[in-house]
Amino acid sequence: MIPTVVWGTGNVGRAAIRAVEAHPALTLAAVLVHDPAKVGRDAGELGGVGRTLGVAATDDVAATLAARPRAVVYAASGDIRPDDALADIGRAIRAGAVVVTPSLYPLYDQRNAPAELRDPVLAAVAEGGGSLFVSGVDPGWGNDVLPLLVSGLGTEVDVIRCQEIFDYSTYEQEESVRHLIGMGHPMEYEPLMLAPSVPTMVWGGQIRLMARALDVEVDEIRETMDRRALESTVGTRTMGEFAAGTQGAVRFEVQGIVGGVPRIVIEHITRIHPSCAPDWPSPPDGVGAHRVVIEGRPRIEVTVEASDEDENRSAGGNATAVGRLVSAIDWLVDAEPGLYDALDVPLRPAVGRLGRRPA
Repeated sequence: MIPTVVWGTGNVGRAAIRAVEAHPALTLAAVLVHDPAKVGRDAGELGGVGRTLGVAATDDVAATLAARPRAVVYAASGDIRPDDALADIGRAIRAGAVVVTPSLYPLYDQRNAPAELRDPVLAAVAEGGGSLFVSGVDPGWGNDVLPLLVSGLGTEVDVIRCQEIFDYSTYEQEESVRHLIGMGHPMEYEPLMLAPSVPTMVWGGQIRLMARALDVEVDEIRETMDRRALESTVGTRTMGEFAAGTQGAVRFEVQGIVGGVPRIVIEHITRIHPSCAPDWPSPPDGVGAHRVVIEGRPRIEVTVEASDEDENRSAGGNATAVGRLVSAIDWLVDAEPGLYDALDVPLRPAVGRLGRRPA
């Protein structure tokens, strides 16, 4: 059994506790929290497992890493604290742990990551013998392993398009929805996530990963952006009201240009309410989906819908991201220490988990 720590118990961390507990090769060794109110609470309660696990949450990072866990699921956010996240991750790697995380977007495509991110990780690997694999859902399997797998079913492939189409009213992360993405702000507000070059920073690595797997050269990466205002005020269950006239929907593309043509495209279509931008593509059930479209012969379309935590679609997406990461841990433990990406780490069947419910 591989002693595994879950670091952070937010949207991703809750799913990570459940995934580690369910994995037949892993054992939950500790749960690290930042909020003093969570210290001492049982991991089963924090993870929504439905029973106690006998692991009390702690905020003592030094003691937890001193116990030399073999793996760490780093679930703390890196969106607005990338330097702190990188420092935490480096600390775990130096302690000899295999680390999996969705928190550092530039390291999804680790070969082309900036030196200021890549070099400290490689130094930590050399010092402590740990490893790092960074992945998620989108960016993540929704625009690396899934589209590449589906592309292999085509005879002629003209364009690979990866879409995230979501109603963000189910996304329980108000800071990101309102301020990073701009929902509910006046249209003149400039959200950080939508600023020029930021989508490329987040999703450009996925374009390069797919191009590398397809053995094509990307001439450049381009961005398109469109935003729409709400025509009327709408209410949400988790984040309150969003006023008429404020941003209610956004649609952007990150395009990999091959031979002067957009051939590898990652597209996001997100709304705070279905009434906004009704002419844009919608998910099949109006809530949320990830879709891969292979334009060519034949035309292939695959739509993935995931739900968790009382049918919450955003929680379902988080759970699939965690599933990809946690399922990689035992492979990484057997591999050489290093910095890995989605083309290195195989997506494997759920060996030992079919029909299995932890006791």
